[in-house]
Amino acid sequence: MNSESVRYLLITGAAGGIGRATVHLFAERGWRVIGVDRNPFGDNFPADGFFIQADISNPADLERIYNLAQSFTKTLDAVVNNAALQITKPLLETTVEEWDAVMASNLRSVFLGARLAYPLLKAGSGGAIVNVSSVHAIQTSANISAYAASKGGLLALTRAMAIEFAGDNIRVNAILPGAVDTPMLRAGMERDHVSGATILDRLENLASKTVNGRVGQPEEIARAIYFLADSNQSSFMTGQALVVDGGATARLSTE
Repeated sequence: MNSESVRYLLITGAAGGIGRATVHLFAERGWRVIGVDRNPFGDNFPADGFFIQADISNPADLERIYNLAQSFTKTLDAVVNNAALQITKPLLETTVEEWDAVMASNLRSVFLGARLAYPLLKAGSGGAIVNVSSVHAIQTSANISAYAASKGGLLALTRAMAIEFAGDNIRVNAILPGAVDTPMLRAGMERDHVSGATILDRLENLASKTVNGRVGQPEEIARAIYFLADSNQSSFMTGQALVVDGGATARLSTE
């Protein structure tokens, strides 16, 4: 951990639904946040933080991100790999270019980012990496094959990273959100995996499939991410997949 009282986080996909909630939660709890997104964040990024607009699917951009991060802090206490690209179309209609774009954003960026983050985490005597996977890694549906494959690969990569980085006190875990009310979820409502004439109707039908009877909120996922990132709370966890889905994967699909 960082020897100073202030802790440092780098999070990708900072401007999205879950990313934005995570940025604000960590900042509220005294962390200094480095946020990364290909889209602008807006005016309310934490004043003592550092926002970098970049595309993590581009290896050159990843190098730039970590060079800039190192100019902001010499150590990192946590890295949250949250950025993702989702293609929602049948497998037979998915192009090679679309498949590769999803893998570059969702999987390759985590591999390359880990190599770049490792020296900053090690310099602070360890820390945590939290990879934001998805319930699609373990239970999926039609017309989202590239995304599901990338998130499944991320689980395997999480385990491999946990084993290799354990000697330097770097824990690596994954979080698997279920249906969370974000722009990505709403965009994916066009896949016809739930019925309804409007987006709100489809959200209600999706909510009915969870044990809790509702979709999640970004802040709920942010709190779970914080648990995995904070070594005071999750010090004996590494290489694990934490499912946060309102019970959706607990129920038999035949019910």
